[in-house]
Amino acid sequence: MSNDQSAMNELHWLIDMVQTIEVGLVVIDSDYNIQLWNGFMENHSGVSPNSIKGDNLFEKFPDLPAKWLKQKMESVFLLKNRTFISWEQRPYVFQFKNYRPVTGRADYMYQNITLLPLASLTGKITHISIIVYDVTDIAVNKLQLKAANEQLELLSQTDALTQLYNRRHWQDCMEKEFDRYARYGDTASLVMIDIDNFKVINDKYGHSAGDKVIQHTAYLLKQALRDTDFAGRYGGEEFGVVLSKTTAEDALNFTERLRKRIEASEVSFENRLIKVTVSIGINDLDSQIDNISTWLSGADKALYIAKQEGRNKSVIHQ
Repeated sequence: MSNDQSAMNELHWLIDMVQTIEVGLVVIDSDYNIQLWNGFMENHSGVSPNSIKGDNLFEKFPDLPAKWLKQKMESVFLLKNRTFISWEQRPYVFQFKNYRPVTGRADYMYQNITLLPLASLTGKITHISIIVYDVTDIAVNKLQLKAANEQLELLSQTDALTQLYNRRHWQDCMEKEFDRYARYGDTASLVMIDIDNFKVINDKYGHSAGDKVIQHTAYLLKQALRDTDFAGRYGGEEFGVVLSKTTAEDALNFTERLRKRIEASEVSFENRLIKVTVSIGINDLDSQIDNISTWLSGADKALYIAKQEGRNKSVIHQ
C-alpha cells in the first residue's frame, strides 16, 4: 500500500470516527463561521453539515447565549487555554430536545461543553473546537437526589400533623432570632398559643376530632403569618410563633386578629360542629432577657395568666 493510500485510509477512519462519535464536535474560525459539524450535531439539530458549512454559528442559532459564549470563546483565542462549561453553570448551550426514554422528564439535553483552541502549523490559534457531551442522565440523577435530600430535610423539620415546624427545628429558628437580637438589637416577639379545654374536646369527641382541631388551628395560624415569621407545634395542643422585628404591642394586634378568627370559626367533625378558642401569651425581647429560656418562660407565664383570667384572650408578659 502506498503512503498516499495509507494517509487516505487514516483520513477516512478519522472522518468516520468524527462523524459517529457520541459527542458533538463543531469547529469554528475566528469569525464564528462553522467549519465542521459532525453527525451527533446533525442528529440533534436536524441541520446537515453540508447545509451549514461556512455559516455564522450565532446567525444560524439565534437561541445561543451569544454574548456569554463569545466572551468564553474570546478568552480561548486570546489565552490559548481550553475552557470547560458544566451543566451546573448552564444546563445547556445548544437547545437540543432530550430523546432519552430513561430521562424523559428532562425537556432538554443537559450538556457539558469543552472549548478547545486549535492551532495552525505556525502556532497561531485560528479555530476553536466546541465539544458537546450529553450528560442528561447524570444531571437528572443528581437533581433528583438533590430534590429528595431537600424533601428529607423538610420532613425532618416538619410536624406531620400540622405541617408547621416541629419543636426541635422551631427552637433552632428561635435561637437564631435571639442571636440576631443579641448581635444587632433587632426586637422580636415570642407568642405561645394554647387551645382552650383541649382535654374536654378529646374526651367528648375522640382523638381524631382533637387532631382535626389542632390542624384547623394550625391552618388559621399559618394563614396569618408573614414570610419573616415562623411557627411550630411546641407540644400537643400548644404552638409557638416568633414574630421578627415586632414589639409586644404589634404582636398583640396580630394575636387578637388570630384569636378572633379562631373564635369565629368552627370545626366540622362527623356532622358535629366544634367551637374552638385559644389563649395566648406574648413576650418581646428586651435587655432583661439574656437567653431563650427566659424569653420562653416569660411567654409561658403570660399564657398561664390568660388561662387564669378566663381563657380566649391574649396577655403580654409584664
